[in-house]
Amino acid sequence: MHRAPVAVVIGAGDATGSAVAKRFAREGFTLCVTRRSVDKLDTLVGDIEAAGGVANPFGCDARVEKEMVELFAHIEKDIGPIEVVVFNIGANVHFSIIDTTERVFRKVWEMAALSGFLTGREAAKVMIPRGKGTIIFTGATASLRGSKDFSAFASAKFALRALAQSMARELGPKGIHVAHPIIDGAIDTVFIRDNFPERYAIKDQDGILNPEHIAEQYWQLHCQPRDSWTHELDLRPWMETF
Repeated sequence: MHRAPVAVVIGAGDATGSAVAKRFAREGFTLCVTRRSVDKLDTLVGDIEAAGGVANPFGCDARVEKEMVELFAHIEKDIGPIEVVVFNIGANVHFSIIDTTERVFRKVWEMAALSGFLTGREAAKVMIPRGKGTIIFTGATASLRGSKDFSAFASAKFALRALAQSMARELGPKGIHVAHPIIDGAIDTVFIRDNFPERYAIKDQDGILNPEHIAEQYWQLHCQPRDSWTHELDLRPWMETF
């Protein structure tokens, strides 16, 4: 019996993660979406199903090895072959170095780096035997430079970028496309609207990133022929300084 290919979104939040899930669902993928609280996926799953798609929600802590191993094993056995994995967990915090506690630094590293490693490793395990697949790690401005008061976040995102680079070099020759899009700018989210109203005010000038437009670039990355793969792609509004 033929089963539809599966796209897994680890960290399917209300903005980018949800938009990516919906974009792949429109192309006929069965979606497996995760958040730590499964009830927070109700709206996303409902939207995908209302549009005629298929979505499976999972409550999963991506920092816990056992949960990630079991998640990928369950999907492969009971849902379908995993063709695309998107790691999209956010871990952005803003503290002075002297106010950054050990707990904060460790938690941010676990969320942005350790979770990325566990996701990438389990994805590679199921993709290598088939000789194909796409793994996308969402990066940020902090992936490239450590700004003032972002020591924990930048450290973790630097680590995630290094992971993506290493995996791309190892897995590319095995037919697996590893990409690291860098989202360099504010995204149209409730968080930006409520906490940075001056930034949100330039939305009508295309001054912040539309999650649907980010999702389209993720889809295009997956569609690239392997003689023209992009590893790193920067996405930013036209007015963003860099």
